Amino acid sequence: MAYALPEKQKIIALDVEDSCTVREAVRLSNINVFFPDVDVETVKVGIFGKAVRNAEEQTLKEGERVELYRELKVDPKQARANRAAKTSKG
Repeated sequence: MAYALPEKQKIIALDVEDSCTVREAVRLSNINVFFPDVDVETVKVGIFGKAVRNAEEQTLKEGERVELYRELKVDPKQARANRAAKTSKG
């Protein structure tokens, strides 16, 4: 289980049953102890950088890394445009 903020990150290793779903693993990780703002029931998740569409049904395979995704504050396209504008002015 991996989650990161700009100033803090956490990786939690879990041993789970073969039938464990992605959402169950998020609950079992107790990630909200370290990051109280994380809602384990609704946080968007992925496995090795690929979004999981149905975390309630998808089961984990041995060795998979579940990643928790934060909501974006700025659209990535807008962020790139902002950086490009800043560079062209400087």
